[in-house]
Amino acid sequence: MIGFRFIRYEQQQNGKSRFEPLLNLFLELLTYTGGDVAEALHWMNELDKNYMLTDDEYGMGDFIEDLKQKGYITEEERKGSFTVTAKTKQSIRKKSLEEIFGKLKKSKSGNHSTFRPGTGDELNSNIRPYQFGDAPEQIDFTESIRNAQIHHGIDQFMIHEDDLTIRETDYKTQTSTVLMIDISHSMILYGEDRITPAKKVAMALSELIITRYPKDTLDIVVFGDEARLVEIKDIPWLQAGPYHTNTVAGLELAMDILRRRKNPNKQIFIITDGKPTCLKTGNKYYKNSFGLDRKIINRCLHLAAQCRKLKIPITTFMVATDPYLRRFVHEFTEMNQGKAFYASLDKLGAYLFEDFQSGKRKTLF
Repeated sequence: MIGFRFIRYEQQQNGKSRFEPLLNLFLELLTYTGGDVAEALHWMNELDKNYMLTDDEYGMGDFIEDLKQKGYITEEERKGSFTVTAKTKQSIRKKSLEEIFGKLKKSKSGNHSTFRPGTGDELNSNIRPYQFGDAPEQIDFTESIRNAQIHHGIDQFMIHEDDLTIRETDYKTQTSTVLMIDISHSMILYGEDRITPAKKVAMALSELIITRYPKDTLDIVVFGDEARLVEIKDIPWLQAGPYHTNTVAGLELAMDILRRRKNPNKQIFIITDGKPTCLKTGNKYYKNSFGLDRKIINRCLHLAAQCRKLKIPITTFMVATDPYLRRFVHEFTEMNQGKAFYASLDKLGAYLFEDFQSGKRKTLF
């Protein structure tokens, strides 16, 4: 019996198709190099030598030229250096979003649903008669015209107030989130890179909020010896440094930011290895890297209790497994009545996304 015979062939790739996989690799390397274009390109050249990423038809020089022409990098001819553009920063955030949270559709409105119908952004299946004061955009014209035809006939069409039907909508809450990222030395200690997964989660969360929950606010706080606020565009270039872990300073800055937010739904996310080791008293630093210092721990617990009184839940994503650190996180979480996830680095994004989504179920009424 003669059947089908399939012949293997290789499809010839053009310059455009060769550019995309190299671009994905370049964006990934930029995250690791803290935005150093020269170092990222050096790594790509080394990978090209070992794994033949390019060939005679499309070389690394062609790729660099495409990066410039497509607006991903700009060249400073006097200095002979490259810098990334806003397009590159957005591409890195989108890549992180796709990698961690999957394919999520954009929405023009906030999307934190509540269980109560009312004046809001999203239509639901409930309808009711029109009442004085209802907004015109809530009128279901299809149902209203149908009522008018039933009540008054088709020949002499007219529509009265009694014919109008309102389509109920779900109220969408607004949430203010502060994401705290530990940039202390322990985030890159013992050969384990914890800062890069933390950066990817922060980039993905920021892109998620920008595209799907634009009414929400997200602030990124990094904390080492001190705490500081960073802009979303600067997240890819964060680096862990020779710092201790001043969790207290991070919490104080996060609380100060949330006090200025007007909406009542507020939350703090912390990505850390779990051990506070630093405290600032006046102009001096009180430091102790050996075990858990009760003086530092008590200040952390005090702030956790303050957040609880202010109805600011704290969710801690702990990326270390030491039993004594788990005990501290448990005590800290119990004091705040928040949540804790003992997350492996590959599951960090999934845990944070799930908890962020569950925060939608908050009611403003």
